[in-house]
Amino acid sequence: MPALHLSDLLKRPVTDRGGESLGRLSDVIVRLRGAELPVVKGLVATVGGRQVFVPIGQVSSLAGEVLKLGSARLDLRHFERRQGEVLLRADVLGHRLIDVQAAHLTKAADLELEHRAGEWVLTGVDTRRRRHRLAGRAGREPGERAFREWGRFEPLIGHRHSAMLRGPFARIHRLKPAQIADLLEEASKAEETEILGQVHADLELEADVFEELDEDLAARLLGARTDEEIAGVLSRMRADDAADAVTELPQERRQAVLDLMSPGQRTKVMTLLGFNPTSAGGLMGVDFLTLSPAVTIGEALAAVARSHTLQPEALTSVHAVDGSGRLHGVARLVTLLQADPATPLGEVCDRDPVRVGPDTDVVDVAVLMSDYNLITIPVVDEHRHMIGIITVDDVLEATVPADWRRREAAEPPDARAGDGQ
Repeated sequence: MPALHLSDLLKRPVTDRGGESLGRLSDVIVRLRGAELPVVKGLVATVGGRQVFVPIGQVSSLAGEVLKLGSARLDLRHFERRQGEVLLRADVLGHRLIDVQAAHLTKAADLELEHRAGEWVLTGVDTRRRRHRLAGRAGREPGERAFREWGRFEPLIGHRHSAMLRGPFARIHRLKPAQIADLLEEASKAEETEILGQVHADLELEADVFEELDEDLAARLLGARTDEEIAGVLSRMRADDAADAVTELPQERRQAVLDLMSPGQRTKVMTLLGFNPTSAGGLMGVDFLTLSPAVTIGEALAAVARSHTLQPEALTSVHAVDGSGRLHGVARLVTLLQADPATPLGEVCDRDPVRVGPDTDVVDVAVLMSDYNLITIPVVDEHRHMIGIITVDDVLEATVPADWRRREAAEPPDARAGDGQ
């Protein structure tokens, strides 16, 4: 049986089994089934100015020019949506969806239905805009449609009960935090609400997304939450990003939010708030791995493997410190991997590593990291006690011009190489 397109179905006449006109089709109802394709459960027909529900089992066939009912009875009560039901015309057609594969928002220009295993299911989306022709006729030529699999899209339906049902299966969780942040920055306020609702199901992902957001947008989205909710998000963020977020809060809310944060995170954030944001101290993170110079390289690698809570970029180097916290030296992770596991850490360290003080200007930090090809750089006080670490991504974020940072990146031509497409 050939596929059907929603745009062709809408407004088709609905008749009884004797061919007597009853009304016209105004919408198609599908029920969400998690990871499975949505299944058509019925139609919404306009009968005498009233919208009524027509179970799919009462329709002889969807494929004809006229939708003929196979039953003599029709429930004329006004249609009311049930939990988990999605109206394809009202909720999806002409609305924006997340193209998960391309990580951007797009609009559904048409939808495709197919008959599979005895039921009609929603299988495809056409996102290409209709064109207006010189002859004054709008639309597409036959065969011009380009439907893509429904499975690559996440609809932004705006229906609370449907969103709750979709939550565990939301395709948005396949995206990277930076991609979700980009989606939020091009979304409407209603779309923001739904995207954040999906992300909130994974609290760690939510914190990662807020780390990637533009500061102004993050401040607005956090500002709409309660102090307890803000503190919950900030407690799961990297301390340096959480400190930046605190400074963007209204002055009268900062202390209340800090008081509600987890004690360890609050201490880190308050430490960072004491530094100039344009200095190394304001840029650094305070989570890093330090070990005694006497431990073996094998023990050092085991410590790296156990450091699940540290930022991966911060683990590209291991810092040897003495009993007082004074920086003895720095060893790159690749150096440890290539050395004898029985060798003491102190023997393979750079004993005079490039390092900066907390008052060093951000631009000077960037120049040092570029000149010495560094992925991380330690921040020390006047006694060479290690107080923080700066990673290359922090430097890039602080130094890349604002009008570059959020431009749309071009996908490399071989970005999908090897995925079977």
